[in-house]
Amino acid sequence: MPTLVLDREYFVNVFRDMLPFVDKESEHLQQLDSAIGDGDHGINLTIGFREVTKQLDTINEDAADISTIFKKVGMLLLGKVGGSSGPLYGSFFMKAGKDVTGKNEVTFDEFCGMLLNGIESIQLRGKAELGDKTMIDAFLPGAEVLKQDSPEDPVEKFTAFVEAMKEGAESTIPLIAKKGRAMRLGERAIGHKDPGAESAWMMMEVFLNRLKEAVSA
Repeated sequence: MPTLVLDREYFVNVFRDMLPFVDKESEHLQQLDSAIGDGDHGINLTIGFREVTKQLDTINEDAADISTIFKKVGMLLLGKVGGSSGPLYGSFFMKAGKDVTGKNEVTFDEFCGMLLNGIESIQLRGKAELGDKTMIDAFLPGAEVLKQDSPEDPVEKFTAFVEAMKEGAESTIPLIAKKGRAMRLGERAIGHKDPGAESAWMMMEVFLNRLKEAVSA
């Protein structure tokens, strides 16, 4: 199977798809966050990606490479998204681009490496571990899939990555929160899914949908 190469247009299109995604899922994320947090997770993401969408064409025109596009998107989320998700997702995208400076195309393996860098930055910034009822409970199981040196084609591997993240989000339901606002609820947080874990796998599904298009093109 030929090596899959993803160009900057792929990433720009993914970022363009983020606003329709968060608009569609905003109410669902609001409900999850209302149960154990501030109730603004969906709204915050919508505000952040609305700004990304507004500036995306300019970012793409001015950026020298994929790394710069990720850095600019991350900085916008950092500045516009409230709560803990702004710094975490902002850091995720900024760090995801760090190893692809000067590149306007990346292989699928390089793309997996970008996501692993982003996941590492979330864990470092949030200081969360598996079982703390945070987005890390989705991201770490997904990271294990990305690290596997498997012979699967890119779509199969990325689908498995998203599925592992989705299962990780489900695993937060019976947990007591050890980080963030939900921590103050103690056992009352049991029975509720972490909104950050939910938005994390959904966001990666946006990458997957565009990946399927890239492979079939």
